[in-house]
Amino acid sequence: MAYSLAIHGGAGTMSRAQLTPEKELLYHKALENALKVGEDYLINGGSALDAVEFTVRYLENVDLFNAGKGSVFGNDGKHEMEASIMCGRTLNAGAVAGIKNVKNPIQLARTIMVESEYVYLHGIGAENFAKNYHIPFEDDFYFFTQERFNQLNAIRDSDKVILDHTDVDYKFGTVGAVALDKLGNLASATSTGGLTNKKYGRLGDSSIIGAGTYANNATCAISCTGYGEYFIRSVVAHDISCLMEYKNMSLQEASEVVVKDKLVKMGGEGGIIGVDKNGNISLTFNTEGMYRGYTSEKNPKLVTKIF
Repeated sequence: MAYSLAIHGGAGTMSRAQLTPEKELLYHKALENALKVGEDYLINGGSALDAVEFTVRYLENVDLFNAGKGSVFGNDGKHEMEASIMCGRTLNAGAVAGIKNVKNPIQLARTIMVESEYVYLHGIGAENFAKNYHIPFEDDFYFFTQERFNQLNAIRDSDKVILDHTDVDYKFGTVGAVALDKLGNLASATSTGGLTNKKYGRLGDSSIIGAGTYANNATCAISCTGYGEYFIRSVVAHDISCLMEYKNMSLQEASEVVVKDKLVKMGGEGGIIGVDKNGNISLTFNTEGMYRGYTSEKNPKLVTKIF
C-alpha cells in the first residue's frame, strides 16, 4: 500500500493584501516542514497514527497557527485548547477540550486514547490526567503573542467573537492531519485554540469525534476546519464517511456534497482535508482559501497552498 498525507492550518476569507510575501513564505515553510515530519514516519513504515500526531504537534509548536503555542485568547485572557485523534483500524479515539497550559493538546488526546477507557476529557480533570502521564505543560508566557493579544483587546468589552486574525481576515484557525500508512491504516488528528473572546466554556468541533475528526479504514480519514457550530450540527467528518459507505460516493464527491452544498445551505464556512482507503486525497473548502498541503508515495512532492 502506498502512503498518503494531507494537512491543514485553517480556512477562511483571507485577505491577500494582509498576507505579505514574507509572511506567506513563513506559512508555506511551516506547512512544508509539517509535511516532512509526517512523511518521515510514513516513508519508514511508521503508523498513520504516529504520522498525524507528530505532524499536528509540529503545527501546535508554530505560533503562526491557532493551536498550541499560537492559540488565541479567550475573554478571560487565557488560552483554552482542544484536540482529537482517531484510529481508522480500531475506531478508537481520544479527545480533550477546555484545557490550559498543555504544550501539545494532541499528545494528550493520543494518551487518553491509548492509556484510558475514556474518549473525551475536559478541563481540570483532563489537565490532572496529563500531569499523571507527565505530558509537558508551559506557562502563560509561552502561549503569548502580541498580535493575538491585540485581537482580544479590540473586542474584549463586547459580545463579539472573531475566528482568527482580524475582522477583515476571517480565518478559521485550526490545524489537522490525515494519513494512510503502508499497512493500509487510516488516522486523523485535529487541534485548535478556538475563538478569540470566547466565553462560557464554548467548545468547537475540533475535539468532537464525527464532527471535526473521523477515521475509518473502510472509507476515509477526515479533519475539518471552519465555523465549529455548523460542523457540529452537520457532523461533517462522519457524514462524508457515511456518503462513501452507504451511497458509494468517492471521497471527492462526498466532500463536495457536504462542504459545498450541505454546509453552504446552512450558512457554514470552512473546509476539510481527507484521504481515502486507496490513498486519494481531498482538499475541499467553500471559503476564499485554506492553508493546506499534501504528499504521497505516488507523488512525493511536498505541495503547499493557501488560496
